[in-house]
Amino acid sequence: MNRTTDSTAIEDAPRRRSRPRIHRAWIVAAVTFVTIIGGAAFNSLPGLLIDPLHSWFGWSRGEIGLAVSLDMALYGLTAPFAAALMDRFGIRRVVVVALAAVATGALASVWMTASWQLMLYWGLLVGLGTGSMAMAFSATVTNRWFVARRGLVTGILTAAGASGQLVFLPLCAWIVDRHGWQPASVTVALAALVVIPFVWLLMRDHPADVGLAPYGGAYVEKPAPATGAAARTVRVLFDAARTGPFWLLAGSFAICGASTNGLVRTHFVPSAHDHGMEITAAASLLAVIGVFDIIGTVFSGWLTDRFDARRLLALYYALRGVSLLFLPMLMGPAVHPPMVFFIIFYGLDWVATVPPTLALCREQYGEDSAIVFGWVLASHQVGAALVAFLGAVARDATGSYDVVWYASGALCAMAALMALMIRRARAGGPEPAV
Repeated sequence: MNRTTDSTAIEDAPRRRSRPRIHRAWIVAAVTFVTIIGGAAFNSLPGLLIDPLHSWFGWSRGEIGLAVSLDMALYGLTAPFAAALMDRFGIRRVVVVALAAVATGALASVWMTASWQLMLYWGLLVGLGTGSMAMAFSATVTNRWFVARRGLVTGILTAAGASGQLVFLPLCAWIVDRHGWQPASVTVALAALVVIPFVWLLMRDHPADVGLAPYGGAYVEKPAPATGAAARTVRVLFDAARTGPFWLLAGSFAICGASTNGLVRTHFVPSAHDHGMEITAAASLLAVIGVFDIIGTVFSGWLTDRFDARRLLALYYALRGVSLLFLPMLMGPAVHPPMVFFIIFYGLDWVATVPPTLALCREQYGEDSAIVFGWVLASHQVGAALVAFLGAVARDATGSYDVVWYASGALCAMAALMALMIRRARAGGPEPAV
């Protein structure tokens, strides 16, 4: 009896020793985290370069804002198809090409001489590149490599964008202030290029590629490359567009994008600089928003599990609108306590809208909810793109950003009303649009 037990133990010992201490899924997640940080480098740049490019080339802020808005629009419109591209060509190839596009666009802008080149480099190349590394990237990695701890990994990867903002905003602001805009653009290009070898060497498309089961799950064979995912993405859009909740969700989330990425991320630094604040100080405040963004998003997810998502959305938009109405009165050359309070308050609300919006998509559209959310996210970026451009035009026309802050506050009140208008889904699905 003892001899059999000892023999079994001896046979099993090499097998136990051969198991890796760290599951490959965590390495893939770490590479994904670093990749999102590298991709977030460019998102930190546009708001810092509006004034320098205006002074250097004499371009209007409207021209510069148009390039930023093109980038944001393509980011959003590419996102719904990113998962389809990864299913067809593989995660690793798509992400490497995306990082190369971001690096090429950022580096080529150093030699630009005309505003159309800004549209091409910043708008087209970087927009397509960053759009291919949007939420679909982290969602695809999480779904393929994890069965257990999916919520934890999703939260960590969502935080990567805010972490990138914390790293690159102060750094790029310091470079722009001390050395000009060209070295800052080169820094962004290098950040994207440095990540490429890690993705190519350490990223794998599927656990089966290395003979593993996903973390916490059973082994599954790698599926064949999907060829109809893009068509399904479009078909789901047309089906969802025939229902009322889709337009309420898309419209409110467009206002979310307008009042965050399009407004604050793009125009907060130049607006603060108009009031005499140093660029580095304004960029540091914007980076601090990223800290409270992480806290607010996690807490919002906890609240979404316990309370009506519609009421949460209405509350978030209403509070954001009130804070934006007060912001013009808080602007000044120095950082003072009321401005710090705004940064904390606004940061907690920055993407707190994501968990309840995603929950409502899941409630209304079931198994198609991920694709529907991709299109709702696209509306978020289109809203951001419009305000990135119109905010710059308003600054050219009035000499101030005040009207933009007030208009965004009013839009947030409209989004709060739209959230309350979303009805609970019936057993048969959402009601058709009238």
